[in-house]
Amino acid sequence: MRRFRQALHREVLAWYTISSRLQRYFPMSETTTPRQRTTSGQGRTFDSVLDTIGNTPCIRINRLAPEHVEMYVKAEFFNPAASVKDRLAVNIIESAERAGTLQPGQTVVEATSGNTGIGLAMVCAAKGYPLVVTMAESFSIERRKLMRFLGARVVLTPKAEKGVGMYRKAEELAKANGWFLASQFETDANATIHEFTTAREIIADFPAGSLDYWVTGYGTGGTVSGVGRVLRKESPDTRIILTEPANAALLASGHVQARTDSGSPAESHPAFEPHPIQGWTPDFIPLVLQEAIDGNYYDELIPVSGADGMAWSKQLAQREGIFTGVSGGSTFAVAMQIAEKADPGARILCMLPDTGERYLSSPLFDGIAEVMSDDEVALSRSTPGYQMADS
Repeated sequence: MRRFRQALHREVLAWYTISSRLQRYFPMSETTTPRQRTTSGQGRTFDSVLDTIGNTPCIRINRLAPEHVEMYVKAEFFNPAASVKDRLAVNIIESAERAGTLQPGQTVVEATSGNTGIGLAMVCAAKGYPLVVTMAESFSIERRKLMRFLGARVVLTPKAEKGVGMYRKAEELAKANGWFLASQFETDANATIHEFTTAREIIADFPAGSLDYWVTGYGTGGTVSGVGRVLRKESPDTRIILTEPANAALLASGHVQARTDSGSPAESHPAFEPHPIQGWTPDFIPLVLQEAIDGNYYDELIPVSGADGMAWSKQLAQREGIFTGVSGGSTFAVAMQIAEKADPGARILCMLPDTGERYLSSPLFDGIAEVMSDDEVALSRSTPGYQMADS
């Protein structure tokens, strides 16, 4: 089936090349002029913002992708709080409600680098639970403000204590106050929501084994573990590519994570070094990710540098109009490596976990000026009116 599809793709590509050359000399306005876009509505209303989580689109990459492959990104910033973590946030809360471990009005507490906290803040606001988030001081200021804007309280921990420090602080607060600890790094509710939503969406969008590569990074590991459960059974020919920061290659190190009896990290992983890919790879291997390791859910592990991730994030914005953060850029950097060496006709899907707006105060936006550049000043002066006084 794959060989047939790749042969068909080559024929279509050859036709497209000939057609493009003909249109260069014999332009046809009816094929090159875009039609007026229309929409028809959802055909339904929603009872809660939480009902809009999921069903994020897979978007074709047109200008950056090599010509011999089809590249797509799954744009998780279409979730209501703009990241993939909206999925696990709602499932953690609703699983606890079903189990009776979260009582009405009880305070929820969790350690997070930001996106899970933002998702939890949205869910808790919609359901009426107080939320306390513990977060290392090194993560972007936008994330703190977004959580506080959604009604959460944010307790910062010293950056020297890394992810384990903010984790331990959440445990302390939960124990001292009788709060519900969300436990995103250990709970099966994390991977399960990706098994029942993210994976189902991918299978629906790429039916009958038509996806050759799926590329993702990891933070908690919920995405790769949950989607991996399904792809291994229902799309076994799809190669799963996992990526991690080059200077925090915890999985590549082969060092086994020490754990407590509950599965939480007993120590900071020795292979960890600080890296700029916020939301990825804490200083321990989460228990949720261990399932993907033990189950051989990924076929290849490829490191990526933060600099490459930021460069590709900017390329996606400026060449495709797709606005994603450093983690999305880093995943896409690896997807581009796969695309360059993939067979003709290969179809590649890359996860984009969140939006670039989470990174305005981070190195991702270094070099993006607030004031006009010399070129912009020259444009202003090129016509006589409406010029800034200091230009």
